[in-house]
Amino acid sequence: MTNLKTDLQASFTAALPIVLGYVAIGVPCGILCDSIGLNALQVFAMSVLFYSGAGQFMIPNMWLAGTPIASIIASVSFVNTRQMLYSAAFAPHCIGVRKRLAFLFAATVTDESYGVNTLKFEEGGWSVRRALFVNLFSCASWTLSCTVGVLVGNAIGIPLAIASFAMTSIFICLLCTQKANVENVVAAAVAMLGVYVFKLVGLTGPAILLGAVAGVVAALCVSQVRLARSRESAAYEARIEEACVGGEGASKKGGERE
Repeated sequence: MTNLKTDLQASFTAALPIVLGYVAIGVPCGILCDSIGLNALQVFAMSVLFYSGAGQFMIPNMWLAGTPIASIIASVSFVNTRQMLYSAAFAPHCIGVRKRLAFLFAATVTDESYGVNTLKFEEGGWSVRRALFVNLFSCASWTLSCTVGVLVGNAIGIPLAIASFAMTSIFICLLCTQKANVENVVAAAVAMLGVYVFKLVGLTGPAILLGAVAGVVAALCVSQVRLARSRESAAYEARIEEACVGGEGASKKGGERE
């Protein structure tokens, strides 16, 4: 019981920035869903089962724009494919963990919880159960905020531009908490440049996803190059050390002969 309480406290502290951010963007999302006729129960179910901030913003916007249902499903599904990459990245941490726990953890990962849990795993002393609690706190916050937004409806006018900036600000905060190493800098720079280029050529919908993938690929390439150079340097130093040791041995033998 004590361990559970400790895990809950640690997870809530880690998830608090996400929780506050989800309140800021969940309420406008609920208001937007109300504008297309969704009731509180429908939004509650969608938030629990679907649980995608970007997707839940896309659905009412595309619906109001008269987009066909098939196109809405395809677009939202394509945008959410990134969740599979998030879950796969945590696979090494789930080794030896119960399958149900690992499945629930992988099924509730989002952009923000991925960033927080990745940092916590790197710091050490973090478990899959704590990471799951971060996901669940985030999910509960998002679900309640969206439901409240539907209940409030149009009584409170919140410009959607503010909501969009609130979502962006979450990613900025997560970016600022990352370690300033070469890979992270390359990933951020290439991702931002990629989003701009893709939007410039007309790929507005998948621009964020494609930009993020480009950033990750660039960071992985840089990481592999640095790792290869590090191995070459280590091998070169080992050869030099071996040559020095061999030279000292030959000198000793020559001295003994004299």
